[in-house]
Amino acid sequence: MPTPTDWLKYDRDHIWHPYAAVHSDAPLWAVVGAEGAEIELADGRRLIDGMASWWSVIHGYRHPVLDKALKAQVDRFAHVMFGGLTHEPAVRLAQRLLQIVPDSLHHAFFADSGSVAVEVALKMAIQCWDGRGQPQRKAFLTIRNGYHGDTFGAMSVCDPENGMHTLFQGFLPSQYFAPAPPLRNEPDDGSALEAFEQQLQRHGDEIAAVILEPIVQGAGGMRIYRPEYLREVAALCRRYDTLLILDEIATGFGRTGELFGCHHADVEPDIMCVGKALTGGYMTLAATLVSDEVATDICRSDAGALMHGPTFMANPLACSVALASIDLLLAQDWQARVQTMEQQISHGLAPCRDLPIVRDVRVIGSIGVVELTTNELPPGLQESLVAAGVWIRPFRNLVYIMPPYVIRDEQLPVLTGAIFAVLSNLQSTRGDNPP
Repeated sequence: MPTPTDWLKYDRDHIWHPYAAVHSDAPLWAVVGAEGAEIELADGRRLIDGMASWWSVIHGYRHPVLDKALKAQVDRFAHVMFGGLTHEPAVRLAQRLLQIVPDSLHHAFFADSGSVAVEVALKMAIQCWDGRGQPQRKAFLTIRNGYHGDTFGAMSVCDPENGMHTLFQGFLPSQYFAPAPPLRNEPDDGSALEAFEQQLQRHGDEIAAVILEPIVQGAGGMRIYRPEYLREVAALCRRYDTLLILDEIATGFGRTGELFGCHHADVEPDIMCVGKALTGGYMTLAATLVSDEVATDICRSDAGALMHGPTFMANPLACSVALASIDLLLAQDWQARVQTMEQQISHGLAPCRDLPIVRDVRVIGSIGVVELTTNELPPGLQESLVAAGVWIRPFRNLVYIMPPYVIRDEQLPVLTGAIFAVLSNLQSTRGDNPP
């Protein structure tokens, strides 16, 4: 019978992990269970989960409501192709989504993942303009420090210099970029918005759409910016007759304290992408939601239809658990819960501001971020966090948390306390003047 040690050895010899090399010597821990806000390791340790499995497991692990929805659907059927067929879980999920997203959105396209949802959104924008008789509008405008996924279209609208995809420059489509807006706690002289408008003035006849993450830029730097900037961008899109795509994959379903990030600015997009927490982290599923006007113009394009169709589009298992996850979220006072988490995270991370190794601490909703003064993470940081009993996966110079909403009040201070303790220890071993 293979043991966890056997798994780890085979894994290191044969399996790739995200953003890692084959035969990597990066630390790796074997998981044998997970429940609530805890992950159980093969050695018996239980880690409080600060990541919600890359921001998706908002209801925690093994939630009885989601387990029941999944089991009930598998007893009916696990999958049928969506070409020429439909089923109740997809229809009911589309109905529920279109009830809770901005009123501008009237149609749903179900995709495999967040990256694919972005690909679909880009295709929608290009085909829309083809249907409007302006086929030259094939470029996109976005802002620096953005991240929208790892497939090629999505990579092209990620930050080309500070992102994860610089290796592919020269192969990716060339897009237009404006400076990122200042952080919420930084002064704003209006120059970022002015530069954004200048791009629209110069290239508006080529631009199919603007795409950005509302309020919080995720993997591009965990940057929190003002709602006023998003509101002005939406106004510029209307002024220059450009579509607005909002990538809510990371910010959707309550993460920022509003159901969707765009609600902070009362903005209604032409196209919106959702994913991650859509299924409560149980299955891979995403959706691209679009206005009736854009959908109609897509059908007027030369193709006559949207040219995309994933094999596992609207998978019934995923749709069933997504519907249960949304209903579970809306049936409770999720906003009060997220507000409480915001207060606890703010209080717990506040001492980090006094550490010389820390550049900034920022919090919104259930998201807490500690930005270090170093350009990269100190060695051994993740191992130290695991030793402290928490699962937190830092990247670049950022130590951040996005816990499940079901995390208990006594567990959340363990997460923030571990961050402070580990960084304090690093500070003491590095001296008072880090580079």
